[in-house]
Amino acid sequence: MDAVRRMTAAAVLVTAGLAAPVLAQQQTVPPKSGELVFAPRDDAAYDQSWTRFRDQLLEAVQKRDLKFVMGIVDPNVRNGIDRPNGHPEFRRQWHVDDEDSPLWRELPRALHLGAVYYGHARMPRSLCAPYVMPHWPKNVDPRSHGAITARETAMRDAPSGAATILASLGHSIVRVGDWEVADSDREVKQKWVKISLDEREGYIPEEHIRSPIEHLACFRKSEAGWRLTSFLAAGE
Repeated sequence: MDAVRRMTAAAVLVTAGLAAPVLAQQQTVPPKSGELVFAPRDDAAYDQSWTRFRDQLLEAVQKRDLKFVMGIVDPNVRNGIDRPNGHPEFRRQWHVDDEDSPLWRELPRALHLGAVYYGHARMPRSLCAPYVMPHWPKNVDPRSHGAITARETAMRDAPSGAATILASLGHSIVRVGDWEVADSDREVKQKWVKISLDEREGYIPEEHIRSPIEHLACFRKSEAGWRLTSFLAAGE
């Protein structure tokens, strides 16, 4: 894993102009043998205040509008266990003043997947994206598995778009052997994730799968509007 993945468990180059967020009613591909179905969720798909806010935030992230982004970060934003709350620590943790801040990659990755209401002992009920971690099955090890977030993706016998297709997979949970595999062609920038299914190993594009221990963006609505109240990896 690269530096960001060591912090979040996976990193994928996704920009705010890619596929629209998953809707709760979206049809999924039937699970194949060995797959554990894991359907997408989006509790706020029909909340116009949320969808307007999300779209504005995605546009601001695409433009790297730091003023807008920090303006929607709650003044008391949670920054993790044993870390102080608030803007100064958030700015330091995410290196927001750096041109290549991981915030510009990780926040749209979270927001392009469905959001669900979620809370725990350290966090009041909030709208959190993506849906993966809040609904992760308790009997599945989150460290060795990932959720396929694409409606359909090809599992290939080698890390290459030209490799033989072994199976067509949909929204499901699969075992992961390696989160970051380079393409067979050194000139191709595509990254792959090595997975196993029915005792077979194969590769899928890394943008089609997400670890449940990656960062979760949580928001709450107040009179001032929606505010980002935490953006933390699992366990924080």
